[in-house]
Amino acid sequence: MVLPSLLEMLLTCVNVSGLWYSGAPTLEEKKSKSIIHPFAVKSYNGLAINPYQGCGHRCAYCYATYEWSPEFYDKIYAKSNAPEVLDRQLAAWKSDTIDPVMVASATDAYQPAELRFELTRKCVQVLQKYNAPYIMFTKSAIIERDLELHRQYKHNCFVIWSITTCNEMIRRVVEPGTPPAGRMFEVIKKFTDAGVCCGVNIDPIIPLVTDTDEDLETVVRSCKEAGLRYVFGAVLRLRTDIWERMKLALRLLEIADGIEKYKQIYKFEEPLDANYVVADRKYVEKIIRNLEDRIKSYGMECGFPDYMISRRIDKSCLGQTTLHSYLV
Repeated sequence: MVLPSLLEMLLTCVNVSGLWYSGAPTLEEKKSKSIIHPFAVKSYNGLAINPYQGCGHRCAYCYATYEWSPEFYDKIYAKSNAPEVLDRQLAAWKSDTIDPVMVASATDAYQPAELRFELTRKCVQVLQKYNAPYIMFTKSAIIERDLELHRQYKHNCFVIWSITTCNEMIRRVVEPGTPPAGRMFEVIKKFTDAGVCCGVNIDPIIPLVTDTDEDLETVVRSCKEAGLRYVFGAVLRLRTDIWERMKLALRLLEIADGIEKYKQIYKFEEPLDANYVVADRKYVEKIIRNLEDRIKSYGMECGFPDYMISRRIDKSCLGQTTLHSYLV
């Protein structure tokens, strides 16, 4: 259990420490020159859009922070012209086909700022207008507002929730801006009942924190009860900024000798540099095998649905095609 005095100290001194618990973020608008970009991670190659820069969920393990976004938790930029820019880019798309678009590869498209700006909803409407397939990643329950929007496009989208744990004490420390897991599973059930293809990404699995049999079993069982078919996950990777936040999280969660045990699991000595550090191969294989065995035992699948493929882009919304259109 987190000691009240330690948590109080954290909440009052964080601005000095420069870590991630520093109060509510400010919201600002900005203009973007482009919104859709190539995106590749591990074996995935496709496209991505990010209607927002920064995120209010304040996850200690977030991979989207670091030097290029020092205000990531404290200042959220809404790309106010994102839907218009996206429409313009798709109207000028050179290829006849378009790869699946990951909505929010470096933020959460349904973070609280979406309630004010509605940029994600508008961008999704543009993607649907051009028959572009999309994969939506979120940790939010706000997406419930757009259930009908995604339901009407269920043949061409895949909605994924990132859920790390069902233990709310842990959640409040490692991702304080996210809703309770129970609330997310309520929303997921509404989506699966509506026929929308959904998944859960248990990423990251946090060593010494969320990697226990009990924790993984609770999440996977909840996935089954919510009607999910696709579940997958990955073990936490470390980097300089992530490690600084995780050290504090380990202290708050009172993980005995947590810092030293991490150095053993990840085989490193401080200071870390800008490169990612992955956990010991045998540890990772054991955790992932455990996870996948549980997923399969509930009759679910470890991976993406096979219908998420490139699609022919539909420009009929632009009106009659002229000879000039083929020559430019």
